[in-house]
Amino acid sequence: MSATEPLSPSPAAPPDDRRLTFGGYMIALYGIVWREGLRFVHQRGRFLSALVRPLVWLFIFAAGFRAVLGVSIIPPYETYVLYEVYIAPGLIAMIQLFNGLQSSLSMVYDREVGAMRILLVSPYPRWHLLLSKLVAGIFVSLLQVYAFLLVAYFWDVQPDSPWGYLTVLPALILTGLMLGAMGLVMSSVFKQLENFASVMNFVIFPMFFASSALYPLWRIQQASVPLWYICSYNPFTHAVELIRFALYGQVEWTSLAVVAGCATVFLVAAVFAYDPSAGLTARRGGPDAAK
Repeated sequence: MSATEPLSPSPAAPPDDRRLTFGGYMIALYGIVWREGLRFVHQRGRFLSALVRPLVWLFIFAAGFRAVLGVSIIPPYETYVLYEVYIAPGLIAMIQLFNGLQSSLSMVYDREVGAMRILLVSPYPRWHLLLSKLVAGIFVSLLQVYAFLLVAYFWDVQPDSPWGYLTVLPALILTGLMLGAMGLVMSSVFKQLENFASVMNFVIFPMFFASSALYPLWRIQQASVPLWYICSYNPFTHAVELIRFALYGQVEWTSLAVVAGCATVFLVAAVFAYDPSAGLTARRGGPDAAK
């Protein structure tokens, strides 16, 4: 090449040559979990409300209906159990259900005017940010659940072995993931807190009452076969049964498959819904709409 020959243009350098490393992903995860933990610590009313609700059911409702709603010997129980013992897994799942939707309620605010609005336009992929949000919600729900189990222990509501408090942990993580991902899918549809809060009541109470949280499915089948089908296909029922068996060191494989499958479906749906190019966020004019 001669000195007078013009140089061919070099390939344009990428506008940002930074790479998202594993350490960067962990920093983003830590920041989201730490922020959610701080919010939980400062919102003491949230912690108290998460405990008062199931404890009222345990101390008052269960005591009043103990003689009426007797429970026969059904797996995983090997003997007759008190009604308080039976409904404890359902109340644990209720804590996770309320926490999952409450965490998603804060997501509606954060997505519009809060910190999540900034994070959603960061270089990190949406799936990582949403999964980090779910991990933060699961962490908070575990604190609430074990605080409830501590109080229930003094009410003589406990598994057969202390190992039950450890064997239930994977079930709590999986059910928390499913319920939290379901809440994220719901939060992607609404832009205002008022709308989302009103819909929560139409989701929480039907899921809770149309399940095995308060009464065995065989009792529901005796009363109404159509209602039994609804309860059998309710994902919350399988979340309750997964927790119930895990407390006794057992695995309910059908419930495990249903909860894992629903968690996967809800998580994929949440990632799609928050995708600025294809999901509901773009259709509603989300954080990336103005870009």
